[in-house]
Amino acid sequence: MAAGDEKAIEAFYRDYFDWLYQKARRATGRDEAFCLDVVQEAVLRILRCVRPVEGERPFRAWLRLVVQSTAYDVMKSESRRARREAVAAVAGGSDRRDAPLEWAEQLLWLRDQVADLDPEIARIVDLRFHQSWTLAKIARVFGLSIGTIDGRLRRAIKHLRGLAREEFDDGL
Repeated sequence: MAAGDEKAIEAFYRDYFDWLYQKARRATGRDEAFCLDVVQEAVLRILRCVRPVEGERPFRAWLRLVVQSTAYDVMKSESRRARREAVAAVAGGSDRRDAPLEWAEQLLWLRDQVADLDPEIARIVDLRFHQSWTLAKIARVFGLSIGTIDGRLRRAIKHLRGLAREEFDDGL
């Protein structure tokens, strides 16, 4: 397979596709289309990295690891994309017209709520979720411990969730 033998790749795909799909489904809990994307990406990784392995059990363990790491990478990528789109929608970017009106209104509401927080907390929230800074980097900037930053973020999120439940009453 690593050499690009089409028959070997076809045999692998035929023999392992259902099993890979099942592992992707278990790792993500997502719909069929998403899991098929994960399997396709995992197969590409497998083809690039496959090595001879002694026995079926270690081979399946390696395949499971590849599918799981691929699934997590695809979910992280999707999350980053959604975050970029949300920021663009709130900022009035071109993606806003594509977002459902209710969602855009909720994002605007959230932006206003964050702005109403204590300025230091609002800055921490911005650095963490808008700028994607690590807790360690934020802690260094504020001269606080990582645990303190984490605690402040958790309290701010809990507060914002409570406000959102009151405002939108749909189980946010």
